[in-house]
Parts: sequence; C-alpha cells; structure tokens
Amino acid sequence: MTKRIFIFLILFFVVNIIVAQRFDGGAIVGFNATQVEGDSYRGFHKPGIAAGFYVETDLAPAVFAGFEIKFMQKGARKKTTENDPTKYIMRLNYIDLPLYAAFRANERMSILGGLSPGFLLSGKEFNEYGEFPPEDQNKFSPFDLQALIGFQFKMSDNWKTDLRLAYSLIPVRDKPPVEPPYYWLRNQFNFVATLALYYQIGRR
Repeated sequence: MTKRIFIFLILFFVVNIIVAQRFDGGAIVGFNATQVEGDSYRGFHKPGIAAGFYVETDLAPAVFAGFEIKFMQKGARKKTTENDPTKYIMRLNYIDLPLYAAFRANERMSILGGLSPGFLLSGKEFNEYGEFPPEDQNKFSPFDLQALIGFQFKMSDNWKTDLRLAYSLIPVRDKPPVEPPYYWLRNQFNFVATLALYYQIGRR
C-alpha cells in the first residue's frame, strides 16, 4: 500500500510539472559518503556514485519544487587499521525518486527538504574472504524511504551544486531476533551525505 501511494504521488507530481508553464530539467552527477546506522562501524567510510536526472518548477517567486530519478550507491564500510585488519563492506544499490520543495534565500542559495523513496536493486556484504555465503546473508528491505534536507548553490545559468543529507525513516533491515552477527547492534538505517553537480539541459 505504501509503495502504491508513493507511485501515485510521483506520477501526480510529474504530470503537474509537465503541464506547468515553465520547468527546468537536467543531469545530475555526484558523490555519496554513506554509513548504516545500527552497526558498530561508525563514520561515512563507504563511497558511492550518485547519477541521474531532475526536473524543477517554480511554485512562487521564492519557492520551487523538484523531482529526481537517481542511481545511488549506499552502504557501509569498516575502516581497517594495523591492529584490526578485518574487512567488512556492505554495498547497496538503489533507484531513488526524491521529491522536494525549496526556498530561495537569495539569487544563488536555496534551502530544500523533502522525501526520497528508494527501490533496492542489489544488496551484498563482503569480508576478507569475499562475498558472504548464502547461509550468512540476511535480506534487505526492497523499499527505502528517506527524509532529506540540503542546500543548492547556483554557480551560473546552467550549473549549480547540491549538498544534502538523507536518513531512512524505516529500517533497511531489521535486526534478527536470534543470534545476529557480532557487528549488528539494532535495526539498520541508511545515512547518506551527497555532493552533486546539476547541469541544466533545457527549460520550458
């Protein structure tokens, strides 16, 4: 039911943008620094790619809304040291569909917030011996929902930078009720910091 509601909202938003008198659209490319809350490996040590497309439309002179379709690499990585060389990597690949509203603080700076439903493409875990065997794997939720907040800075008519944080509102994986792995503390949530470039391709 939740997925159907979000799909409906996304379609409704896209249709409204299409029939609006003016909208901007373009490409996104950027970098994710990610971690997973709920394990024992703190820190944004897992890098990833953020890439996709966006459309935006003005709602008022100082307010605009946006919709994006992005490929997002998330997950977690244990930072190894000489005293503890053991390895752990969680690799999660998503298609994210962020919806946001933004306020123009001035001609260059905007503040934005919104929600980002995400659909899991793949989820894998690795240690120093390679990918976890099937008996050690625990399934991830196929659906993620993140709250996001961020800032956009307009560098020119066609280029702007976007810095944002996103945190899962629902677990990407529940803690097993019996004998969880040693690093698994509680339910797990994605926590993502993204720095991206936005290039405006067209305006209608």
